[in-house]
Amino acid sequence: MNPLKLHVVCVPLPAQGHINPMLKLAKLLHQSGFYITFVHTKFNFDRLMKSNGPNSLKGLPDFRFETISDGLPPENQRGIMDLPDLCITMPIDGLISFRGLIAKLVSSENVPPVSCIVSDGVMNFTYKVAEEFNIPEFKLFTPSGCGMLGYLNFDELQKRGYFPLKDEKNISDGYLETEVDWIPSMSGIRLKDFPTFFRTTNSSNTMFNYNRDSVNNAMKAKGIILNTFQELESEVLDAIKIKYPNLYPIGPLPLLYKNISSNSNNHLESIDFSLWKEDVNCMKWLDKKDKGSVVYVNFGSLVIMNTKQLREFAWGLANTKYFFLWVIRPNLVECGDEVLSNDEFVKEIENRGLILEWAPQEKVLGHSSIGGFLTHCGWNSMLESICEGVPMVCWPFFAEQQTNCFYACSKWGVGIEIESDVSREQVEGLVKELMGGVKGKEMKKRGVDWKHKAKAATTIGGSSYDNYNSLVLQLKILSGQ
Repeated sequence: MNPLKLHVVCVPLPAQGHINPMLKLAKLLHQSGFYITFVHTKFNFDRLMKSNGPNSLKGLPDFRFETISDGLPPENQRGIMDLPDLCITMPIDGLISFRGLIAKLVSSENVPPVSCIVSDGVMNFTYKVAEEFNIPEFKLFTPSGCGMLGYLNFDELQKRGYFPLKDEKNISDGYLETEVDWIPSMSGIRLKDFPTFFRTTNSSNTMFNYNRDSVNNAMKAKGIILNTFQELESEVLDAIKIKYPNLYPIGPLPLLYKNISSNSNNHLESIDFSLWKEDVNCMKWLDKKDKGSVVYVNFGSLVIMNTKQLREFAWGLANTKYFFLWVIRPNLVECGDEVLSNDEFVKEIENRGLILEWAPQEKVLGHSSIGGFLTHCGWNSMLESICEGVPMVCWPFFAEQQTNCFYACSKWGVGIEIESDVSREQVEGLVKELMGGVKGKEMKKRGVDWKHKAKAATTIGGSSYDNYNSLVLQLKILSGQ
């Protein structure tokens, strides 16, 4: 083993939307000559083996995997309702387990010395281990720049009396429509557009305090990496740089990886961390459809809904008469089969709708038949859509998805929003507008503009391309090379 090869340990939050960008970054760093140790939780490691097969995590001689504990019992399914528990157990069990892992790696003769830790922005415990072992740490924040700036203003929300809410009724009585005028780089933003964790009357709320602590603790890192690009969020990124001057916006990571790895002999394609088995047969279904004729629907890896919401989405989509490809995870909704197996609905969507459990989303969004995307506004989904110039109907659910939705609809011109209390009439109307209306055509034009800008940012001489090279150089300098 070459002792001079720099060794980066990558530690994502154990959720699909956090694993994906960390994997892209790890692959990029590997392309740039780094030795990679990618850290899963034991629960996710076992789940990946189950969904992708026993050979899926063999890795490469210089791209290997390790596991740590998340502290939750095996029977816990790690869904969206379990996030507060995860935020309590990870800082304790994760810290102990991660400390043991780094001690093992540092003393091992079979791997190069650990040069750097790149951890998820909300894995708060890793910096303690980095300090103990005197290892430089960088943070990858997986939200958008605007989402991160929302979290950075959690302290100010509390100082100005917006957190905690005075009454639970404030969530539905119009109070959240209040416009915030004290953040110049977020003009027009309302309370409803901030990350949702401040919507509580409990000042000790786990998720609010955990996320506030995460962005504040990031001050200890040597640099902050964001999966976005300067041209898309210039005003927001300039505001973030005031607090974090060592900021590296290197997104969209899927495009940057594609551009940097395209001319290389790449052995990394077999490494995939989808927690659900992807149904690749949907690509053949899409091949038979006309250009721009299909609506793609996916609410991500964590969102849950009730049967009423599912029914409204189902019939709204059916009533549009458009082709649609709809990803419905097994844990998206309880008793969903009652809606989807209804004889009348099945007959209505015959030969028009394809429903499956999971799909290769980047490939789907890049298919010529996709004309629009009905999304929960998770940042990975939105960036992947922007990369392909696909306009969106937005139904944000939680966290910074509301912030992403606000920017997509009012700043970037690529989205229109469905109200949280969804109705089939609104779904039908907005999807029809997206696919064939005047506003839909304007959104598609804006989408193509952003697609070109994203591509330019991630090619030679582009902002993200240059920022990535600066990041690599900084990693080498901090490691003494």
